[in-house]
Amino acid sequence: MELKVSSLAARPEMLRPVLDMPDSWAEFTTRDPVGDSHYGRIPTEFPQHVLFAEDERGEVVAHAYSVPFRLAGEGRGELPARGWDEVLIWAFADLRHGVRPDTVSAISIVVAPHAQGRGLSSRMLEAMRDNARTHGFTEVVAPVRPSAKHLEPHTPIEEYAHRVREDGLLHDPWLRVHARAGATVERVAPASMTVSGSLEQWRGWTGLPFDTRGDIEVPGALVPVRCEPERGYAVYVEPNVWMRHRL
Repeated sequence: MELKVSSLAARPEMLRPVLDMPDSWAEFTTRDPVGDSHYGRIPTEFPQHVLFAEDERGEVVAHAYSVPFRLAGEGRGELPARGWDEVLIWAFADLRHGVRPDTVSAISIVVAPHAQGRGLSSRMLEAMRDNARTHGFTEVVAPVRPSAKHLEPHTPIEEYAHRVREDGLLHDPWLRVHARAGATVERVAPASMTVSGSLEQWRGWTGLPFDTRGDIEVPGALVPVRCEPERGYAVYVEPNVWMRHRL
């Protein structure tokens, strides 16, 4: 597939097609309140860190969001245990206060459903690395959502993150793409995203009954969702894996 990769800063007229590109996220993953508050701001407030790919017909088939932030700031220094949520908060707090960033964090790489399976995710990851380098950064970090972890929701994330195949490469396909691009596993983010809601909300998001106390396996979830029927709510705390790309 012939691709043309651009940034929204260079082509702001493409904002609407980028936002309208279909995706395959499970609905519950879009209900994280931190993501709700910050993710949609990235294209307009960090357009130089939003990349998109067009195919031969000019259709947007993939996009990559990242954000700059200051890792060496006071009270920071280590990649946060709250992963995706925390780095979004840091990036927009730094922007608001005029703090000079020293690191870029990947936020998402999304490929349109009809274009999946063609290696676009790895091509967008490489474009994200190149873009960060062009803007003067020396590393990209990524709170990676392992793509096959949902098949093993009860496996501890620490065990899963470091599992390797017989050839020595990481077991998980998406972690492996990052590793092949030059990244190393830095640490686990045990509470990278938190989604809580009423039982009715969870039933609407998943189509499951959510009427039994305990851990509920939900399609697409990396770990079980904790259901508390007597309290009327359920909570999902998603772990991610921090990977570090030296540029």
